[in-house]
Amino acid sequence: MGSAGSRDDDFTAFVLARSARLMHFARMLCGDAGLAEDLVQTALEKAYLRWDRIEMADPFAYVRQAVVNQHLSWVRRRLWRERPSGDLMDLEPWAGALSDSAGLSDRRLALLSALRLLTRRERAVVVLRHVEDLSEGDTAAVLGVAVGTVKSSNARALRKLRAAPALAGVGETV
Repeated sequence: MGSAGSRDDDFTAFVLARSARLMHFARMLCGDAGLAEDLVQTALEKAYLRWDRIEMADPFAYVRQAVVNQHLSWVRRRLWRERPSGDLMDLEPWAGALSDSAGLSDRRLALLSALRLLTRRERAVVVLRHVEDLSEGDTAAVLGVAVGTVKSSNARALRKLRAAPALAGVGETV
């Protein structure tokens, strides 16, 4: 344990080095830029409060887990409180804005559109396995499910993505 200044410096360095990756992960996970920002912000707030106790060998894993937990909590609250009138994974509102400001390629937009076809669990499995490159066991641990659930969800999701009209002609994506 170091001084408060050292803790703040370490945390600031972590945020500067990893916030872009966390935002990308959160956007892929939830499909909404604004919600992704909220998820990452809340996860970082919680991490800061526990920074001295977080396993420093891999603080990214801790914060990524916090983002997943925040997302799952948000989904549960939203489904419990509201009856959605449309698709929760509707990407059009932010996809156009991001393509203008961040120059997303047509291929990435097609993939984001195809991800809407997946259930929340399938989407989380695909993002953790193929974007974050976690093993099946690590993905199962993050989601709190069995490894077999990860395997079957991943297989089902990849089948859906391969058949997705949005990805037709885009090339091999997964």
